[in-house]
Amino acid sequence: MKIPYRLPIMLMLAGVPSAMLAQSSIDAYKISQNSLHGTARFQAMAGAFTALGGDLSTLNQNPAGVGIYRSNEVGLSFDIDMQSATMNSMGSKLTQDHTAADFTNIGYIGSIALDNETMPYFSWGISYSRIASFNRRYKGYTPAMETSLSNYIASFTNQLGYSGNELFETDKYTPYFDSSCDWLSTLAYNSYLINGGTPGQFSGLFGANSTGAAEYEVRDKGYIDEYAIDFGGNIQNTLYWGIGIGITDLSYTRDTRYTESIDNAIIPNKDATGTATGTADWDLYNSQAISGTGFNFKFGLIFKPINELRIGAAIHTPTWYRLTQSYAANIRYELAGQDYAYATNSFSPSVGLDVNPDHPYNYTPVAEFDWRLRSPWRFSLGVAGVLLNRVIVSADYERVMYPSMSIKTPDGWGGFSTNDALNADVKDYFQSSNILRVGGEFRALPWLSLRAGYSYESSNVKSGAYDGEIGYDIATAGTDCSYAFNKDTQYITAGAGLRYKAFSFDITYVHRTQESKYQAFTNFESFVAPNAKLTNTDNKLVFSLAYRF
Repeated sequence: MKIPYRLPIMLMLAGVPSAMLAQSSIDAYKISQNSLHGTARFQAMAGAFTALGGDLSTLNQNPAGVGIYRSNEVGLSFDIDMQSATMNSMGSKLTQDHTAADFTNIGYIGSIALDNETMPYFSWGISYSRIASFNRRYKGYTPAMETSLSNYIASFTNQLGYSGNELFETDKYTPYFDSSCDWLSTLAYNSYLINGGTPGQFSGLFGANSTGAAEYEVRDKGYIDEYAIDFGGNIQNTLYWGIGIGITDLSYTRDTRYTESIDNAIIPNKDATGTATGTADWDLYNSQAISGTGFNFKFGLIFKPINELRIGAAIHTPTWYRLTQSYAANIRYELAGQDYAYATNSFSPSVGLDVNPDHPYNYTPVAEFDWRLRSPWRFSLGVAGVLLNRVIVSADYERVMYPSMSIKTPDGWGGFSTNDALNADVKDYFQSSNILRVGGEFRALPWLSLRAGYSYESSNVKSGAYDGEIGYDIATAGTDCSYAFNKDTQYITAGAGLRYKAFSFDITYVHRTQESKYQAFTNFESFVAPNAKLTNTDNKLVFSLAYRF
């Protein structure tokens, strides 16, 4: 909630019933990241196929790969992903494990001989592939807070200049979310998390003598599926070309729970005439969903000057998305001295939270917004050596231009226009990422191939944003102030392939490690918000079956 941007944006939304930041660059960042997916052979060599081709996964990477084919192929893939996420905050570690199985790839490539010396073969392909998975669960605990989310809310509520009368909910069971006021400010005020009523004079629960702990839980779920249609051919068996069209289907949900327990908290008196010292236990639940479709184009070449050497290049345009985003939130609270008691509220991983008016917690309706996203440009180069028809060594370099992302929001006239503030955030927070992939294959026997690979992806987040040193708040959307920024990502892969006549069966093991930093909210006024080092470790088994004819 970046103060320099939030105030003008809120003023622009003065006539809009849903007064919150509808989208953010953080949302664009989360749904623009691909991961290592594809056939077992492709993943066993860490995806280093830009210069190789000859695999169903090249339809999503370098469409020139279909030009390598001189026969037809049909195949499918399946994987089992065993995930582990560990959060470490001030020496307190919590780990969550999760296992999921997915059907990730099915495709067909056809090739026809043209009886033409210039272009002897023409090929085409169609496939379904899961190119990204958002599935991730983690939770953490900060045993000694330095400040409270309530203080953070009070800080930006003061910046926005609201009064208590503007935020007050006149009907206890009908939240006052039809005004131009910020929804999180409204939730917090009506749940007694921020004290005061005079503009610029709000304060939070955490005082000079307060102590407390924070607990947080996040459940991300979703995917990006791509339906690829590629065409390719070769020129004199030396230059292979390809063009591709990708149609994407995106689904992402995020459910979060943030809890604080504070001793010596500054809480409002029962009659709301002042404050007292007491205890405060409260939870903020958020649910979010993003869904939509998009399309992109891919262009690629593979040059084979001699049989032992191949050089490849590919360009991926951005994916142009049409997206719908939904939010809902509630707050549960127990404050000492208040005549309020609250039964245990189970974590609800869904948008559109169930509301029980007999419990003293505030809730929002479901807010829904449409927006447009242009994802990053991608460029890749590759080189591969093929020796004695038994050994393949391949290396790729890919650059992902995250600062080229662009967000459009409704312009009030039935269309969409570029949102300068959100796109400025994109450039402030994110940088281009570099991906290096190396892979090898050894045909030990005519029916057995052994493979291995390694991939390294540099962080796509600027160090100033990652470390919280950029001098202002990280702008998030809705009423969820939390976010996680990734550092480097590494893959170590190994696999084997069996071939019997026209059939092939491949199995691969993929080990993925990624380190991130979780922030419950942005550091502010020299206070450090609850945060944790997040380490994700995935171990995946991939199985593929293919038939060539």
